[in-house]
Amino acid sequence: MTTQSHHDKINQQFGSQASAYLTSSVHASGRDLERLSARLSDFPNASLLDMGCGAGHASFIAAVKVKNVVAYDLSNQMLTVVAETAQTRGITNLTTCLGYAEALPFEKETFDVVISRYSAHHWHDVGMALREVQRVLKPGGIVIFMDVLSPGYPILDIWLQTVEALRDTSHVRNYTSGEWLTLFNEAGLMIRHVNCDKLNLEFASWIARMRTPVVLSDAIRAYQKSAADEVKQYYELQRDGSFTSDTIMLEAIRP
Repeated sequence: MTTQSHHDKINQQFGSQASAYLTSSVHASGRDLERLSARLSDFPNASLLDMGCGAGHASFIAAVKVKNVVAYDLSNQMLTVVAETAQTRGITNLTTCLGYAEALPFEKETFDVVISRYSAHHWHDVGMALREVQRVLKPGGIVIFMDVLSPGYPILDIWLQTVEALRDTSHVRNYTSGEWLTLFNEAGLMIRHVNCDKLNLEFASWIARMRTPVVLSDAIRAYQKSAADEVKQYYELQRDGSFTSDTIMLEAIRP
C-alpha cells in the first residue's frame, strides 16, 4: 500500500499544469503585479526569494527590478518552465530552487525581500513557512504576500473553501485578513501595509487550468446553483459559473 502526502498532491496537481499557468491571464497580469513592480523599484540591489513561484510571473517582474531572484517551488515541472522562459526572455539574474515552503534550504539572513503570489493557500503549514521567511530575511528585510482572501463571515467562507477544494484537491485554506495578521505577527514579521482587491474568475478557464474532473466540476455548478442569495450577490456569481474572489496584498518587515 502506498501513501500520498499533501506535498505529493501539490506536486501532482501542478506539475502537469505548468504550461497552463504560464499562459493563464489571471496569473500573468493583474493590479497586484503592477503594485509589486512599483514597490520593487525601491530595491534595485536586493536579493529576492519568490516562494511558490509557480510559472514565474512574479519572479519575472522582480528580475527586472532587483539584483537577483531565486524562484522557489515544490514542482520540478514548474521550475523547468520558469528556467526555460527566463532563458527565452533573456533574464540572466534568476535561478531556480526546489523545496517546501516550510523548510527553506537557505542560510539565515540571506534575502532582502521575500515575495509569494497565489501560493500560500496550498501550503501545509503557513505559520511554519512564515517563521522560515523570518529566518532567511535580513534585518529590515521586507515580505510581500499576495493571495485569495476569505471574507471570514461563515456562510461566505464555507462556500469559498468548498468550491476551491472541489476544483483543486491540493487546496488547504484561503485565510481571512485577521488570520493573516496573526500568522505574520506570530512569525515576528511586522505588517506595514494591507491592500484588498477583487479578482474576476472566468469559470471555464478556472476549471480547465486544473483539469478538474467533470464530476467535480458538475458538483461545483450544482453547489453554486444551490447557494443562498447573499452568497450569489457577494461573489457576483454569474449564470456560467464565473465569480469574483477577494484578494489581499500584505507587506511586512522583519524588525
